[in-house]
Amino acid sequence: MTALTESMNWGTELWDQYDNLSIHTLKGIDFLEKYGHFVRDRATIESEYAYKLRRLVKSYQPKKKDEEDYQFTSCMAFKVLMNEINDLAGQHEVVAEDLQANVIKELTALVKDLREERKKQLQEGSRLSQTLQNQIESLQRAKKAYDKAFKEAEKAIEGFQKADADFNLSRAEVEKHRTSMAQKTQACDQAKNEYAVQLQQTNQLQKQHFRSGLPEVFRQLQELDEKRIKNIKNFIRSSVDIERNVFPIINKCLDGILKAADIINEKEDTLLVIEKYKSGFQPPEDFPFEDLSKGGSDSGSSNNLNNIQLGGKIKDGGYTVKGTITGKAIKKRAGIFNIFGSRGLTEVCMAIKNAAIADAKDDLSDLPPNQRRKKLQQKMDEIKLKISQESAAREGLMKMKGVYEGNPALGDPRTIESQLNECSHRLEKLQQDLVRYQGYLDEVIRGNQNNSATGSPRLTNGASRSHRNSGGSAADDDSLSSRSASDSSVANPTLNHNKRSAPGTPQLHHGCSNSPESGLGTSHTSLHHADSDQDQYDGNHGDPESEYYEADMLPAIGICRALYPFEATSEGSIRMSIDEELHLVETDQGDGWTRVRRMNGEFEEGFVPTTYIETSVFNT
Repeated sequence: MTALTESMNWGTELWDQYDNLSIHTLKGIDFLEKYGHFVRDRATIESEYAYKLRRLVKSYQPKKKDEEDYQFTSCMAFKVLMNEINDLAGQHEVVAEDLQANVIKELTALVKDLREERKKQLQEGSRLSQTLQNQIESLQRAKKAYDKAFKEAEKAIEGFQKADADFNLSRAEVEKHRTSMAQKTQACDQAKNEYAVQLQQTNQLQKQHFRSGLPEVFRQLQELDEKRIKNIKNFIRSSVDIERNVFPIINKCLDGILKAADIINEKEDTLLVIEKYKSGFQPPEDFPFEDLSKGGSDSGSSNNLNNIQLGGKIKDGGYTVKGTITGKAIKKRAGIFNIFGSRGLTEVCMAIKNAAIADAKDDLSDLPPNQRRKKLQQKMDEIKLKISQESAAREGLMKMKGVYEGNPALGDPRTIESQLNECSHRLEKLQQDLVRYQGYLDEVIRGNQNNSATGSPRLTNGASRSHRNSGGSAADDDSLSSRSASDSSVANPTLNHNKRSAPGTPQLHHGCSNSPESGLGTSHTSLHHADSDQDQYDGNHGDPESEYYEADMLPAIGICRALYPFEATSEGSIRMSIDEELHLVETDQGDGWTRVRRMNGEFEEGFVPTTYIETSVFNT
């Protein structure tokens, strides 16, 4: 069948279908051009689809104000999905670009070449046909001339025969008919010869036209059409290959979307909601019963009842149900140290309170405990990152200075000094900020530990903790408030009240230091040396100092030994002799300092360099 198909071609089978082949090849090229328009439109659709996908992803990208919500697994999955869709759009762009470059461009060039080749072959066929037609017309003219000459010769012969048979005619007339007959016969012979020549030429040209000339033209047209058909096949295959080449990446995108779906965890999102909105406060306590028959109502309880609203807010400042602290609640903490009665002590504590209020936004004390802890941890992480960056920059400057010192031709080492000083200043400032925020965080952690032991913090049914039923409990709460304020002042390095006095002089050291390394005081000395203040306590006959330090002092978690002597050169640090043993209070938090306490019974606590000591932590 293949051999039979190869032997059959347009030149032999369609030798007389010149016009139909011309129309057929034109339709074929028009069809190829139509297919090119189809591919071009499809590439346009792919490009528009990719553009719309990208625009869709862009319109659904999280806004800056909504970035916090994208910590939930469902939102994270949606963000991953959008990234995968964006990559998917990129693959559609690749399809459009490859179709444009590898199919449409070649197809357009092919259509142009086929049209030119067809035109050339048709012009050749027209030339051959016109040549044959001219030859046939010449043959027809020769035949007509021969026919005319033949008839005239026959007529001349017939006239001569009649004249020769007519005895009435003269010899001259007979000779005239003879001459005419000879001329006509000679003309007929010439016309016959011309006709014979034209016939031979026409037959030869016709044979050449239908057996070699025109078949060659048809063969060229056949190859042209087969080339067109073959290229349509190749273009379709190329289109499929282009699209198939992006399938692996599209599958990866789809796999990425499935993985994004797999990371969605409803339980984890639930815990994140708890972590995000948990205030750390306990529900309100029960309202106390007011027995009016005993005379004198509990104003605190009345205020508690009057201050509660169904909306969940507390009047006149204080904690709201949402766990925030109003401005008036901060102001009410001004008098928490009045229980000590000393005017000088009150003024000092008022200064502490004012500094704490001024720094309220800095220590994030206006946030609920749990939220405050999270924000403080975030700030510490940011500061640690900046410290690492500044340290790397400082090391680079030190290396550059060393290179300059080793080879002065490269540069002047003194030009690095100012940059090193600025870098050191920034590092010192960042370390101070880190210790300060660490103090804030320790305050929150201590508060959470104390509150977990006592069942607090609790959203009380009043504006302040001093509104209790009994005077003794109110004093206890005031003491607790004083400890809280003291902890705040310990964490605030802007306060500088840790001034060393002469031996035997009453000192206020608790929480009033200004240490660039730690933000904590070097020592804690009791307040009960002010004997004039002893009568200011309420009916609780216990020692308020012991309660104060039992609640505030951190337990020792180990023992450390000094490897080198250390002199306290700044607030918050303590002196240390070689081989001296001290209690380990708090381990290094990444800033290079460790918190320790004297073991000789004297309450002196502060920070020493971590590299100067050898630590041994208790087994728990």
